[in-house]
Amino acid sequence: MRFGSHISIRNGYLGAAQHAHKIGATAFQYFPKNPRSLSVKDFDKEDAKQCAEYCRNHDILTIAHTPYPTNLVAEKDLIGLVIDSVLNDLEIANECGSIGVVVHFGVLKNANDPLEGYKRMIETLNDILSRWKGESLLLLENNAGKGGPTGTTIEELVQVRQLTEYSEKIGFCLDTCHVFASGVWNGENWNEVESKGIELGYFEHLHAVHLNNSMYPTRSMKDRHANIHNGHIKVEQMKELLSSTVVSGLPLILETPTSSAFSHEDEIRYVNELMS
Repeated sequence: MRFGSHISIRNGYLGAAQHAHKIGATAFQYFPKNPRSLSVKDFDKEDAKQCAEYCRNHDILTIAHTPYPTNLVAEKDLIGLVIDSVLNDLEIANECGSIGVVVHFGVLKNANDPLEGYKRMIETLNDILSRWKGESLLLLENNAGKGGPTGTTIEELVQVRQLTEYSEKIGFCLDTCHVFASGVWNGENWNEVESKGIELGYFEHLHAVHLNNSMYPTRSMKDRHANIHNGHIKVEQMKELLSSTVVSGLPLILETPTSSAFSHEDEIRYVNELMS
């Protein structure tokens, strides 16, 4: 199984790949640029190419993640910045040889028309992907429900992908904390979630998993990650999900808390032993 974690690019893209290998990761996620800004980065293409080559040579899968301010349903005065930023993320990810770039499902609050958010997100996706000619995919991530129920269900994710003009350029990233916090997966109904996802074609386009436990119970709608061995998702429930063929071979990325007593290297070792 391909376990890894989110890794900083403070030492460059190649440096992140080397750090992943050092801690025993066979996959990792990174922010392509400053995670708190939508600015377009003039990045070091040679560093990115060296990262891609290193990952190929060491059999490491990678994904990128858009900066925190990225919102696919942003207001008109900001949406241009979002589009340019996501295109920049895709370009960097492509040079690094990454599967794709994770972006959160957009949530439009206080809209008079409940469908307005979906319409705006589809327009934004069409705008971005009409300009994107590379191989890296845009990976839509399910929401936990903190900003409302939008983007929490498999049906929504599949439908939005199908309604775009460039569905072949879109995949999915499943966050285990989010799907649990939203109540879609309550820890006891994985077979049901798996069957529905297969029926709808969701898992056919799943390319990455954010492997997180939850600090709060199912249906809490709270996006607070916990370590795999220490949350409201029981270890046996997590093992059931990880044993499913629908996640086999995918990058399984920890976005969990770290400390001097329990690092991501420790947790990667733990989950490998758990599933061995």
